[in-house]
Amino acid sequence: MDTAIKYDIEVIKEEALQLARKGLVNRQQPIYTLSKYIPERDWAYFEHELEENEYLLRDRIIDLIGREDWEED
Repeated sequence: MDTAIKYDIEVIKEEALQLARKGLVNRQQPIYTLSKYIPERDWAYFEHELEENEYLLRDRIIDLIGREDWEED
């Protein structure tokens, strides 16, 4: 049975953003840092989607997240 998740680039961006907001990753760390938070069986799909969208694992997480919209406190 194949239970691996197919990752969409928007899902990856949202996952990275949530991890950054929780303080689990730093926006300046390389994208491959996210591998600690992605199930090993899914990493190949995750990596393939990044490559399809011209991201390198050495790129910074901030490059993946892009501009963030902040709400007023």
